[in-house]
Amino acid sequence: MMNDPETFGARLRARRERAGKSRPVLGGLVGRSAEWVKALENGKLLPPRLPMLLRLAEVLEISDLAELTGDQSLPVASVTRAGHPDIGKVAAAMQSTAVTAGDPISAPVLRGMVNQAWALWHRSTAERTAVAAVLPGLLNEARRSAWRLDGDDRRSASVELARVYHLTQLYLAHQPYPELVWLAADRAMHAAQGADDPGAMAAAAWYYAHVYRGANQVDAADQILREAVALVDPSAGDEQLARWGQLQLGLALGQSKAGRAGQAWRAWDAADEAATRLGGVHPWLMFGPAACTAYSVTVATDLCRPREAVQRADTTDYRALPSHTRRAGHLIEAARAHLLDRGEVAAVHLLGRALRESTDTVRHHPYARTLAVELSSRPGTVGEDARELALALGVLG
Repeated sequence: MMNDPETFGARLRARRERAGKSRPVLGGLVGRSAEWVKALENGKLLPPRLPMLLRLAEVLEISDLAELTGDQSLPVASVTRAGHPDIGKVAAAMQSTAVTAGDPISAPVLRGMVNQAWALWHRSTAERTAVAAVLPGLLNEARRSAWRLDGDDRRSASVELARVYHLTQLYLAHQPYPELVWLAADRAMHAAQGADDPGAMAAAAWYYAHVYRGANQVDAADQILREAVALVDPSAGDEQLARWGQLQLGLALGQSKAGRAGQAWRAWDAADEAATRLGGVHPWLMFGPAACTAYSVTVATDLCRPREAVQRADTTDYRALPSHTRRAGHLIEAARAHLLDRGEVAAVHLLGRALRESTDTVRHHPYARTLAVELSSRPGTVGEDARELALALGVLG
């Protein structure tokens, strides 16, 4: 990966500007300073080692390291993305547009089936493996019911179909089929709009915004969330309050990724207030006080405020999140906060905790995989522990 540093720097600068990121933002997202980024771009530093190259590529949405290095092709996904063993059959079911023959099942029965699938996702320590066994069949059943039922039953079935697409989107995230993540988000919104259900459209906006933010389209994510906010009334009961609060949380995540601190914390405050009023936890969206507290770590980290992020991470009760996959995901965010604050020991420890919560979440999380590889090169205990994690994640042979 050693190249002419000036050529590498020119490529890095061009990709950074194309992604619309400033030097402080890019540096913060990979745990370095703006001065470090400037030195790379100006050729005052040699190109970094492979783990940091991978992190830069992930943040800049670069699919092949050759775009940065000018060297031989190395797909970023070959290191940062691991295909789940059952991805083929889930992808095939998602790509299908056929409505299978047979009688539809009633909307209440379908709702029970979808609830069970979501419970599998949240309660399992290997959530992808758990839901892969039911997703293909559930997609077929939900499509058939939403197509063949009439009136209110059809609208209810369409709401459940949207929830199945949300679950499919989560399964497909960080897999070698990024186009299917977009497809799942789009079909979920279409189903929710077909049901003419504001709550369903709010949930669809939350999941669609994730896809837009992942593609660095923060303004598009913001727009779809704000349109959905206008559809729900937080004073109309707990269900709408939870949907409204989660939309505010989505706005906070987008604004923090864009570096707009004031707007990010205002939206987060609104979400936190809604969660406090709600008191409990939404059964499948998992919106509630603990989720808001955990997401504040992500907001502070994305705003490149490492000390604040670490303080928030260290005072978060992750056990209060009633979902293995959510706990694992937020522990990875806590590791990201600590690494930004140069806390390598804490970062490795938190990755280990995350792995104990959910092997699937960590094994398929690009940042966790890249971080394990990067820290495995450190001397001493940090490197030894990180190498064990990297082996468990399948990123070191």
